[in-house]
Amino acid sequence: MTPSLSAQSGYANVISNNMSRCAPGKGPAVRLTISGLRNGNGNLYVRTYKATSRDWLKAKRYLTRVNARPRKGTTVVCVPIPAEGNYAIAVQHDINGNQKTDFTIDGGGISNNVKIGRFLGIPRPPSVKKAAFRVGSGVRRLSISVLYP
Repeated sequence: MTPSLSAQSGYANVISNNMSRCAPGKGPAVRLTISGLRNGNGNLYVRTYKATSRDWLKAKRYLTRVNARPRKGTTVVCVPIPAEGNYAIAVQHDINGNQKTDFTIDGGGISNNVKIGRFLGIPRPPSVKKAAFRVGSGVRRLSISVLYP
């Protein structure tokens, strides 16, 4: 049995995709539809952050990382949320499955479909204000489109 998020440590919890956590009457959670996936190769990582500049996209400052199997086109993931509040999500398609971030081939997306800028070919993350969204006590539905370099 998987422990509840409140029973786990505060950051860097790695969990599998469990759609039962997004069933009617469950929550708080986000039922996330991820579109634009090039193929079913590699790994799909969905990281959830508190919507604060202190945490947003900082190493090991994500609350959870849902590991899922990508499917060409669209994949649906359930992201459990520890409590009502403001959050932001970053999606990474580790297309070659090497468990590293390869800026030249991996796909990515941000909640609210905020564009990821580039400077000299290096990705520049958007502000947490642009990526933030609110989650209540139930299941929130969101969509993120993955883009590739």
